[in-house]
Amino acid sequence: MSKKVVPEAERRRRRPTRQGTVLSEQLIVRTALRMLREHGSAGLTARRLGAALGADPSTLYRYFAGLDGLTRAIGEELMGQALDNWSPTGKWRADLRALGLAIHASYLAHPHAAVLTASRVTGRPREIAVDETILGILRGAGFDDTDAVGVYHAFIDLALAFAALDAGALAIKDEAREADEDMWTSTYARLPAETHPHIAATAHLLAARMNLSAYPVVLDTLLDRAQARLAAVRKRATPTA
Repeated sequence: MSKKVVPEAERRRRRPTRQGTVLSEQLIVRTALRMLREHGSAGLTARRLGAALGADPSTLYRYFAGLDGLTRAIGEELMGQALDNWSPTGKWRADLRALGLAIHASYLAHPHAAVLTASRVTGRPREIAVDETILGILRGAGFDDTDAVGVYHAFIDLALAFAALDAGALAIKDEAREADEDMWTSTYARLPAETHPHIAATAHLLAARMNLSAYPVVLDTLLDRAQARLAAVRKRATPTA
């Protein structure tokens, strides 16, 4: 049976930890992010987290429904940091593009956490605030509800898919990642034109591009399509003279 999460008001009455700090959800989440950065996902355990906080490992269960609940809170934190680093301009396409890049950057700043959480739906306030913001931008731009949800779905899944893909590369050991990156010059660039004419013809371009994220390009493609869809709807709604 899972342990009951203690209400926030009761948590505040807890005494400070052995290190003299008063625990909070935010402190636990940010400590977990540091542990993920230093030790990877395998290093995030209740015992290690308790030791890092100077508290008994069981303390975690006063704040979260186990490590899965903590994982959701970590995902919410990454979404929240993206929203904190984004400022609206009132121009829907520019605002969506900037928010997408902020989400991508927030996850890449914590690669192990990104791999752990990109596929999760947290249902927590800061994630919900991001979703509300995206839908508000789209509906405010004039998209009807069906189109707004369709673009939102593609937009958020695209951001998280590339966050997981690109963070996965950053999460592996440096030497392994560097070996992968070198493959475009050490292997692909040396393939003979007689057997691989298309790779040989484009090898220099592949080497220049393939170690960069394709997310900005694909994001622009999605926004181009959304913009064209909105323009077509507006044109049909405009009465002819």
